[in-house]
Amino acid sequence: MIESRHIENLKNIVGDDDIKTDKAHLRAYSYDATKEHFYPDAVIFPENEKEVSDILKYCNNNKIAVIPRGAGSGFTGGALPVNGGIILAVEKYMNKIIEIDEKDMVAVVQPGVINSELQKEVEKKGLFYPPDPASMDYSTIGGNVAENAGGMRAAKYGLTKDYVMCLRAVLPNGDIIRAGKRTIKDVAGYNVAGILIASEGTLAVLTEITLKLRPKPKMKKTYMGIFENVVDAMNAVYKSLSSGAVPVAMEFMDSLVVKALREKLGVNLPEWAGALLVGDVDGNVEEEIDYQLKILEKSFKQNGAKEFIATADKEKSEEIWFARRNASQSITIYGSKKLNEDISVPRSKLPDALKGIEEIGKKYNVTIPCFGHSGDGNIHVNVMVDGENEDEVKKGYKAVEEIFKLVISLEGTLSGEHGIGLSKAPFMKLAFSAAEMNLFKRIKNAFDPNGILNPGKMGI
Repeated sequence: MIESRHIENLKNIVGDDDIKTDKAHLRAYSYDATKEHFYPDAVIFPENEKEVSDILKYCNNNKIAVIPRGAGSGFTGGALPVNGGIILAVEKYMNKIIEIDEKDMVAVVQPGVINSELQKEVEKKGLFYPPDPASMDYSTIGGNVAENAGGMRAAKYGLTKDYVMCLRAVLPNGDIIRAGKRTIKDVAGYNVAGILIASEGTLAVLTEITLKLRPKPKMKKTYMGIFENVVDAMNAVYKSLSSGAVPVAMEFMDSLVVKALREKLGVNLPEWAGALLVGDVDGNVEEEIDYQLKILEKSFKQNGAKEFIATADKEKSEEIWFARRNASQSITIYGSKKLNEDISVPRSKLPDALKGIEEIGKKYNVTIPCFGHSGDGNIHVNVMVDGENEDEVKKGYKAVEEIFKLVISLEGTLSGEHGIGLSKAPFMKLAFSAAEMNLFKRIKNAFDPNGILNPGKMGI
């Protein structure tokens, strides 16, 4: 519990209206998408970078924990105040698009800008910001950078890290730094911006982000391949990509998801369908798109696809995408509690990963529907259990741990886009050696020797 004198001193920085200690605010900022609750001692709304600096300087001197927070939409507890402390919430004031530069094709934004709002604004100028996490309608750019968010378009366009040119950030001692440059090329000094990306608010507080933009493609078409089994579909993924296809997205759903879509949402899919591959191709000329689709159709059919559909019709495209966008809600037919993970493996290992996950499900007698971003090897694994059955929940967590071990054995990673946060921290030692974990701790100590920023996260 923070002493009242600290609250009064922090009020001198932000004013009475921008620090909250009432029960309603503390509860509102006590949870994220994990639905776990950890109550902060206070919530502060800084108006600008100077206030962020003054807050951090004060908290560092008094060893008060500070947890940076955007929209609180994360799935791993990255913004949870596990030991109390102060939530530093940027969404109230630090939510402005500072600049969209059409000449240099960059956008400069504050961390509280909503992803989809940025996309709308840059598209008005014929430009394009590709990273599109599923939470894009409410997640913030600051949170996207802190987690290195991906999305469905990552197959072609990459992750958030591929668009961050430079950052302004405040260190725990209050120092303000600029990491990176607004130039295409920059090899002067250490890549501090690269270290801050995906650091989950444990090293510094982001206050300004400069992002690379692209010209917006003029047209796109949607495709869907229907397979009898998921192994054929996964073979089609890496074989079509190695044949020269560059789809915007290549999303997959396994047989359990297909069954759930039919039964819960009435999606019209063949009874024999055991897996789907769905995505878009884009470009500036019709020939370019048709060339891509020909490669996809040929490779899909060579690898077991029984049907291949392609369309430029908006209504038909929405019908195809409806299945993928509703995959998560459909699988609730298999259990009241979902233990969802976002593991990632090399694309060539996707068939082995999904075979192994199926075997783990049988071993623990739990249902594990899978879907996700097969174009970049990112699988959303959903261990479905009865939330009221304690023994079943325990079995589910054992299955999750075994899935992590499988993924590491396939040269994969614990998280493709959700981050480590609190929920995956216990598994970091599965993925990293003692020397690597010690290096992480030394980096943390170099930035934050008093350990005030987002403590308890990432296993460090």
